[in-house]
Amino acid sequence: MGACMAKGIVVEKMGVEAKQPNSAIRKCVRVLLKKNGKKVAAFVPNDGCLNFIDENDEVLVAGFGRKGHAIGDIPGVRFKVVKVKGVSLLALFLHKKEKPR
Repeated sequence: MGACMAKGIVVEKMGVEAKQPNSAIRKCVRVLLKKNGKKVAAFVPNDGCLNFIDENDEVLVAGFGRKGHAIGDIPGVRFKVVKVKGVSLLALFLHKKEKPR
């Protein structure tokens, strides 16, 4: 059985253009998974959360909830970032916690 989450290292930050009829650049990161060495694209939720993620950070990615399918208008992105360096991305976004050095 495959796990629902996986740890990995951020390789690069990138913007993915949304499908028609929407027009936006969705903020994503490329992640090198530890368990199998695959590179996957992961969506970074919330406005400005990309600022909390640096290259070579350890992130925890989870599926998007469609069992391996991309969601909405983001082509080819099947995962989302949940934690950065062991701290929840939502806690960083809400200024409840600081990112460890």
